Formats: sequence, structure tokens, C-alpha cells
Amino acid sequence: MLNWRRDPDYESKLADIEMKIIDEELRTAASERRTRQIESDIVRLRSESEHIRKESEQIKKETEQIKKETEQIRQETELLRRQNAKGRELLASMHALCYPDASSSTPAPPIATGSKPSSL
Repeated sequence: MLNWRRDPDYESKLADIEMKIIDEELRTAASERRTRQIESDIVRLRSESEHIRKESEQIKKETEQIKKETEQIRQETELLRRQNAKGRELLASMHALCYPDASSSTPAPPIATGSKPSSL
């Protein structure tokens, strides 16, 4: 018969192995939780990125619209300036025709109220 002796450190080694297994299981579980969290963060960041991209496109469209409207307003303002200048010229011409300068016209003699025409 074999003389079998139990390793005196067997229980200690077994406990160490079991602790290592438990530690590895805990690390694996933590790693899996972290992986799920990272995957969730990636999905969220992709969604936010898409939202930002859409907002950026909307801002670009609005910017182009503002540029078009600004150009239209600039053109309308220029047209109004020209029309105002023409109107001022017409008003000045009308004023010159209707109200000639005092030096270029002969004023009518004043007539006193209640006076009788003179007989010459």
C-alpha cells in the first residue's frame, strides 16, 4: 500500500485558489459592468453627436437665409436711397418753380385794408 500523506498546506492552498477564483469572478463582473457602461456611453455620445450635427445643419441653413435676407434688405435700402434722392430733387425743383427767390421776382405792392383805389 501506498503511504499517502496529506500536504500540510493543502487547506491553505485550496483557500487561496478559491479566493483567486472569487477575485477573478468579481473582476470579470466589474469588467462586464464597465463594458456595458462604456457601450451605453458610446450609444449616448453617438446620439448626441447626431443631434449636434443636425443642429449644425439647421444653423447653416438659417445663416444662409439670414445672408439672403440681408442682401435683399441691402438692395431695398439702396433702391429707397435712390428714390429718396430723386424725390428730394423733384421737391427742390417744385419748390424752385412754385416759390421763386425774392430777388428774381417783383413783389406786388401792399394794399391796405379799407383803402380805396386811387383815381389818377
